[in-house]
Amino acid sequence: MCGIVGYIGKNQALPILLEGLKKLEYRGYDSSGIAIIGPEGLTTEKSVGKLANLEQKLPSRTITGTIGIGHTRWATHGRPSDANAHPHLSPNGRFAVVHNGIVENYLQIKEHYLAGHTFCSETDTEVIAHLLEKFYDGDFEDAVRQMLQVVRGAFALVMICLEEPDKIIACRKDSPMVLGVGDGENFIASDVPALLSHTRQCIYVEKDEICLLTAEKIIIKDQNGNIIDKTVHTIAWDAESAEKDGYDDFMLKEIYEQPQAFRKVLSGRIEQGKVAFSEFELTENELAKWRKIYIVACGTAYHAGLVGKMIFEKLAHIPTEVEVASEFRYREPMLNEETLVLVISQSGETADTVAALREAKAHGAKVIAITNVLGSAIARESDYTLYLWAGPEISVASTKAYTTMLIAEYLLGAYFAQIKGTITNERLAEILHALAQLPEKAQQLLSNDFIQQINTIAEGYQKVHNLFFIGRGLDWAIVLEGALKLKEISYIHAEAYAAGELKHGTLALITDETPVIALCVQESTYEKTISNIKEVKARDAQVLIVTSENHQQEAAQISDAQLLLPLADNFIAPILSVIPLQLIAYYTAKIRGCNIDQPRNLAKSVTVE
Repeated sequence: MCGIVGYIGKNQALPILLEGLKKLEYRGYDSSGIAIIGPEGLTTEKSVGKLANLEQKLPSRTITGTIGIGHTRWATHGRPSDANAHPHLSPNGRFAVVHNGIVENYLQIKEHYLAGHTFCSETDTEVIAHLLEKFYDGDFEDAVRQMLQVVRGAFALVMICLEEPDKIIACRKDSPMVLGVGDGENFIASDVPALLSHTRQCIYVEKDEICLLTAEKIIIKDQNGNIIDKTVHTIAWDAESAEKDGYDDFMLKEIYEQPQAFRKVLSGRIEQGKVAFSEFELTENELAKWRKIYIVACGTAYHAGLVGKMIFEKLAHIPTEVEVASEFRYREPMLNEETLVLVISQSGETADTVAALREAKAHGAKVIAITNVLGSAIARESDYTLYLWAGPEISVASTKAYTTMLIAEYLLGAYFAQIKGTITNERLAEILHALAQLPEKAQQLLSNDFIQQINTIAEGYQKVHNLFFIGRGLDWAIVLEGALKLKEISYIHAEAYAAGELKHGTLALITDETPVIALCVQESTYEKTISNIKEVKARDAQVLIVTSENHQQEAAQISDAQLLLPLADNFIAPILSVIPLQLIAYYTAKIRGCNIDQPRNLAKSVTVE
C-alpha cells in the first residue's frame, strides 16, 4: 500500500527521496509528499494524485537539506487530498511524520491526550506528530518511546525533528520496513526497490524495534532500550531487475519472466529423483503428527491455495481446507499441535495473513510459509519457509508469483508424499519430470503466433461489460484466478464458476452479449465440461475454449475460438493453463487503455486489515 522513503547523509535529500518514491509507485497510492530539514528549517511539500503532481510543484521551490522523508499514501482515514497527504507536521512545525498502517485508537488519543488541539487533516496519522510535540522535552528518542506507549495499531513510522537534525527515528509494529546501509549515508524504505540504486546492503526491521539513523551509523533497539545486533543482508537482484527492461508494462515483463522464474523455483530442489529443500528438512514422525492442513492466504495467493488443496489431498492424503486469511482467525478455527498451517503471500507482509499466522502459532500449530520476499514478516515468523525466488514482482496484478506458488505447492506436496510413502517412485518421477519441462512449455505459450491469437481475442472483448469463466476441478481453481486478473486490470465484470453449477442459477445470465471462457484441460472432467460448454452455446454465448492440443478438432467444432496448450502431465497442467488467461487479461486491458500496473483502488502489498 503506502510507500515510505527516508535519507540522511552527505547528498541532497530531495532527488533521492523522489527517486525512491518512484520505485514504490507500484504499491498503489493517491497522494505523495516530502519533508526535508535544511537551512530554511523543516520544509514540506505535498500533492494529491500521482507523483508527477508533486514534482510539478517543486521547481518553483528550492528545498535543500541532507536529511528528509517521503511518502506515497493510499487513503484509509480521510479522502485523497493535499491536506491528508503525508508527511504530517506537529502544531509547532518541529516534527514531521510518515506512516504506513493504521492507528486504531486515534479517536481516543484525540479525546484523552490531545483535547483542545486543532488538526489539519482527517487522518489518523496526524495524532502521532501531535503526541511527539506533547512528549518532547529535549530528547527525541524519549518522545518517540512515550508516543509508542500510547499508540495502538499496525504501523511503520519514520520521523524527523528540527531540534535534532542529525537523525531519523523509525519504528515498526507490523507494516514492513527495511534499512539501507551506505557509506556516510543511510536509507530507509518500506520496500527494497527504493534502495537498490544506492545500496544492496539491507537490514530488515522486526516488530517493536526502534531505529536511529545518522549519516554514519544505524542503531536498533528493542522496546526496553537494549541495542540489538542485526544481520546485514545482501540483496541478490539489482535495481535494473526492478525496471521494465523494454516492456510496455511491468505485468507483461513479469509474464515473460515466468520460464526463468520456473527454473529458479525448481533449481536445486529436485535431486536424484527426489524433492529436497535446503531451507528445511522434515521427518516421517513430524509429518505423522499433522492430521489436517489449513492453507491460509488472500486474493491470488488464495487461488493458489485452492490448487494446493487438491495437491496435498491427492499426493499426501492429508485433509486440507483453504481459508481466506481475513476470515480465518475470526471464526475460531480448530487449531492445535496436530495442525499444519500453510500461509502463502508474495510480499510476506500481507496483514491478514500475518495475523492468521500468529493465531495459528498461538494455538500450537506449526506454520510453513510460501513467500517471495527474503526477511519478510511471514518468512521470519513461520517455523519453515519455502521461498519462490521469482525476483521482484512490481505490477499489482500477480503473475509469476502466482505460478511459482503453484510450483512450490507441487514440490511440497510431492515432498510430503515421498516421506509418507503415499506415492510410488514411478509416479513421483513422472511429476518431477513434468515440473522440469515447465520452463520450455511455458516459453511456447509466449511465442509470437500465440500472442497474435491472444490479441485477436482481446480485441473482441474490448467493449464487453460482463464475462464468465467456467471449468471443473483443477480447471475451476485456475479460472478463478483468470477472472480476477481480467477484472482487476481491465475493469470488466468477470466471474468464474464451477461449470456444473451453471444450471443452478447462473445460466440465466448467459446471452449473446456474455462471452464465456471455458478451461477444459483436466481429462477426468473433460466430457462433463464439454456438456457445459454446449449448454452456454445453446444460449448463444460466444465461447473461447482453452484446452490441450490433442483436443483441437473437437474444440473447433463446439466453440467460436480456441487456444491450444502444449501437452503436459494433466496433474501439472494448471501451471500452464493460467498463462493464456493472464495474457488475455493483459491485452484486453491494454486495448481498453487501462493503467495496467496500477489499477484503480488497488495496491500491491496489503498491509492493513
